[in-house]
Amino acid sequence: MKKGVKIAIWSVLGVAALFGAAAGVLGWNWYVDNRKPNFGRNYVLYVYPDTDLREVEDSIIAGAEVKNVRSLLRSFNHEGLKGTVKPGRYVLDTKVSSTYAARMLKLGWQTPQNLTFSGTIRTREKVVRAISNQMMVDSTTVADALLDNEFLANYGVDSVDFFTIILPDTYQVYWTASIDDIFSRLRKEYDDFWTPERLEKARLQGLTQYQASVLASIVQGETRAPQEYPVIAGVYLNRLHRGMKLQADPTICYIFGYTLNRVLRKHLEVDSPYNTYMYAGLPPTPINSPSKDCIDAVLNPQKHDYIFFCASPDFNGTHRFAVTYSDHLVNAREFQTALTKRLASQSSLQQSTKK
Repeated sequence: MKKGVKIAIWSVLGVAALFGAAAGVLGWNWYVDNRKPNFGRNYVLYVYPDTDLREVEDSIIAGAEVKNVRSLLRSFNHEGLKGTVKPGRYVLDTKVSSTYAARMLKLGWQTPQNLTFSGTIRTREKVVRAISNQMMVDSTTVADALLDNEFLANYGVDSVDFFTIILPDTYQVYWTASIDDIFSRLRKEYDDFWTPERLEKARLQGLTQYQASVLASIVQGETRAPQEYPVIAGVYLNRLHRGMKLQADPTICYIFGYTLNRVLRKHLEVDSPYNTYMYAGLPPTPINSPSKDCIDAVLNPQKHDYIFFCASPDFNGTHRFAVTYSDHLVNAREFQTALTKRLASQSSLQQSTKK
């Protein structure tokens, strides 16, 4: 074989080898970027408006324990990520690739956020904190919305009775949801809860849907023992049906902005439509956000003849119930005696601690 031919052959082979090597590198990089998991731990990334891509990259590299930084940056570049990234809550888990992460940010593939309303929600401030602490929307926006009757009218409530549609629960929403989105979701959940069956049960108790929520808010304020909800609901329904005043301490606490440690006789003299010691019937609006269990207790009350109840002298959060006023006085005296002893014991302990 002539020398020139040999050189040509070797040149072709060399070029082919180079192309083969390059193709191998490209193929390997494609596999690494598109198929190989690249994160050492699960990571929740929150991207705020106007967040720079470099900040996002640094956050992911540190927080998700990126195994191959070159792969991540290469994928971001290939997907055209630059400048700022779409705001959102993004969950990176250990099973996803660099390319998936890049597309997630490029296309705004958010993972829903759990928005939880828990415990007794009885003040505007608690609603503001619950939303602003869990969502991107800021506290000022939430606070302003809760005072904006024009805005709230879109959801069938106002700045006083917005508690009605906030059912304590966990809702999945996007972290970037607007205040309108959040209230639309709350209203939908409230409407879904009020099935035709529940509406009929309210009617059988002599209540409208709204009145059932008002009464449930009083039950909510009376006890933290869920097993007592149907019993207390039955007490108040017995009073309502007999035309008696509810005489519910939680309504007095509401008047004073929940600042009272104890309800005293002087507090019962305040002239307010929420003073159920002064006025018969239900107060004008709910005094907190009643739970679904409390509403269901009002719709399915325990059938009994109890008219009175007071706190148990065992101080376990439960109550003692009575049919007659004389029996109620016995229960009340036992509680007051136990309370006096308890306070004396606490005072004695404090005095001995100071010595």
